[in-house]
Amino acid sequence: MPAISFPSATGLATGLLIALSASSAQALDDRHLNFTPRTDAETARIKAVTAFPTDFSAPQKFEARPGGAATAPVRRDNLVFDQPSANLPSEAGLDFRLGEAMFDKLWVSSPSSTLASDGLGPLFNARACQSCHMRGGRGHAPETPEDDAISFALKLSIPGTEGDQIHEIAEFLATRPEPNYGTQFQDFSLPGHPAEARIEVTYETVEVALAGGENVTLRRPTVTPRDLAYGPLHADVMFSARVAPQMIGLGLLEAIPAADILANADPDDLDGDGISGRANIVWSREFQRPMLGRFGLKAGSPTLRQQTAGAFSTDIGISTSLFPAGHGNCTPLQEACVAGPHGDKDVRVFEVDDAGLDITTFYTANLAVPARRDVDDPQVLRGKQLFFDTGCASCHQPSYVTHRLPDQPAQSFQLIWPYTDMLLHDMGEGLADHRPEARATGREWRTPPLWGVGLTERVSGHNTFLHDGRAESLLEAVLWHGGEAEPMKEQVVQMSPEDRAALIRFLESL
Repeated sequence: MPAISFPSATGLATGLLIALSASSAQALDDRHLNFTPRTDAETARIKAVTAFPTDFSAPQKFEARPGGAATAPVRRDNLVFDQPSANLPSEAGLDFRLGEAMFDKLWVSSPSSTLASDGLGPLFNARACQSCHMRGGRGHAPETPEDDAISFALKLSIPGTEGDQIHEIAEFLATRPEPNYGTQFQDFSLPGHPAEARIEVTYETVEVALAGGENVTLRRPTVTPRDLAYGPLHADVMFSARVAPQMIGLGLLEAIPAADILANADPDDLDGDGISGRANIVWSREFQRPMLGRFGLKAGSPTLRQQTAGAFSTDIGISTSLFPAGHGNCTPLQEACVAGPHGDKDVRVFEVDDAGLDITTFYTANLAVPARRDVDDPQVLRGKQLFFDTGCASCHQPSYVTHRLPDQPAQSFQLIWPYTDMLLHDMGEGLADHRPEARATGREWRTPPLWGVGLTERVSGHNTFLHDGRAESLLEAVLWHGGEAEPMKEQVVQMSPEDRAALIRFLESL
């Protein structure tokens, strides 16, 4: 396991220097946050409270509240992910509900009498944010060729040129949009504009034998764009299928000090444990500089605000100050789309002005993590020990303490348990999409947070996992792990059925 260390308060205040290669370095900081530097005493306390457990006979103190004081109670209905931070000040409750209204809003085409809601498309994947992130939960992949692909996106790009390189980011892997279709297929459109494609997913099965006589059938997807409406694809096109991820705890993840995330990075595997987590470094549109990537399945966005603005643009065709094109993801070759009526250039300037973007971001930052269940159950505790003994916690880092944030009390100085290191890892050929994103290679993915994973079926009505929804259970998700996680996966394969059941029971308790 990589050694955990914490920089001094002075280091946090002046920025962090992390070596990215033998010949380059990148200064990173948390300029998106207004934080109070930690004292030496706080740093020592945090190091102690986030240390890995050695006793698995009882739960750790506070682990039943994975979002700290922001943790919400566990509702019995499917709205368990659709609750505000429990410690949100009462005066901020209206902001949360206004942001929820923006998130749920159905956008309409321009021109329209509903000026606050026009600007949809002309090409789009959904008419509202909640269409893909229903009740704050995970999306789903099409199960048959007849299923729609709402909440399932097919990203695309082609290799970049020197002009696409961002020289301020070491080891940046340049790409550019596919000339005819941009960065993502839009499978819906306004009248008069053909949808770009229809996304079809088919599956072949792979049998895996487990110790103890069990067998598991895995699904390997093939994703195919059909009925291309704007010409052929570039010969070097790269695809990446993505299911919309769950939304809980995002503001807490944004509040983790960059230094604490980077302390777990070990790109050259200097400690020899086979785990070589790397930071994705991405370009901030807001701050016009490189920043630590945190959000998205490959950590391709530095802040929630940029992630939200990017989704407005690419998924719905809505402009903001960060993504100002009124036509969204339409390419220059799609002339009718670019020239069509849009909802910008009125009093809002953009289809979502900064006030609207900020209130939507506030909502996404405050979707609360629900409380753990059965933390003291003997089978759960046994599964937790197996989780640590097999090395799963090397990537799924259990806990952090967030920055002190005077203007964000709900996220300020919280002990949280997301079970992610927020870093990129080589997950092997089986999960590779062969499409780079900033510094992430085609085999690398950000470690996904595990909090709330056991409530997926209650919220979303299904139990499918991984970036493209191929896994139909948590065990299947584990069995797809490869690359750096191959030794951990093999230990799970060789476990007794009783131990495997305990491990899955622990994951379901998160």
